[in-house]
Amino acid sequence: MTEDGVYEPVQVHFDDLDAMGLLHNSRYALLVERAIGAYWQRLGWSADPGRSAFKDVLLAVREFKVTYHAPITEAGAPVVHFWMERMGRTSGVYGFRVLSADRAVVHADGYRVNVNLDPATLRPEPFSAELRAAAGPLLRAPLPC
Repeated sequence: MTEDGVYEPVQVHFDDLDAMGLLHNSRYALLVERAIGAYWQRLGWSADPGRSAFKDVLLAVREFKVTYHAPITEAGAPVVHFWMERMGRTSGVYGFRVLSADRAVVHADGYRVNVNLDPATLRPEPFSAELRAAAGPLLRAPLPC
């Protein structure tokens, strides 16, 4: 597994657990969203075009896949490890793993596809040069030949 990408701590609260004491399956996607959002907010992204460091402000999720491996069974601070598998003209694919706080257990992994949309037309629009540059550290290094 690559060590590229970012490790972002997230918070699981008691009310995120279901009746069986397990993190509810829908909450894994929320943890990933919060981790990726925190990263981009630190870089100056905002949904408000007047406050954002990037012109790309409408990024819609096209696809989200999660595979569950080991349940989270208590409130705490797991870590989301994420990176970009690829970045096309108008869409990008994030890979992710939800890990235990000590990074020893993989609770879930998967991918998320985002599409950059033009706010006026809601049609796909190319990523800006600024967003591409900021995404550079997230891009997974190519495998050696």
